Amino acid sequence: MITKKKKGASKPRRVVKSPRSSKPVADKNRAWNLRLYVAGQTSKSISAIANLKRICEQHMPRYHIEVIDLMQRPQLARNDQIVAIPTLIRKVPQPMKRIIGDLSATERVLIGLDLVPAEAERA
Repeated sequence: MITKKKKGASKPRRVVKSPRSSKPVADKNRAWNLRLYVAGQTSKSISAIANLKRICEQHMPRYHIEVIDLMQRPQLARNDQIVAIPTLIRKVPQPMKRIIGDLSATERVLIGLDLVPAEAERA
């Protein structure tokens, strides 16, 4: 007599989560490459630019900000798949990060850019 083994009857697999090793390090020798997409001189665009400059000055040793006005160069929105504005794209350090909004919630921006651990949000 031949018996068939039931699917899923094997031993349960153990899931091991590896620690996040892709966190950026605010290295003094390496500049952060940030790209901010805005649409003209709206109030949200102006506040996003001011908030980003303030955050960079306070928390990043070296940085480069490129502000792209989609009213003047709309074709650039396709490259980074921009669907809302203002949008901040962090290219360097890897991995690429994307933050949408006027960047007024400083703590959330710092967590989104991996400058502050996510546990700090709950504390």
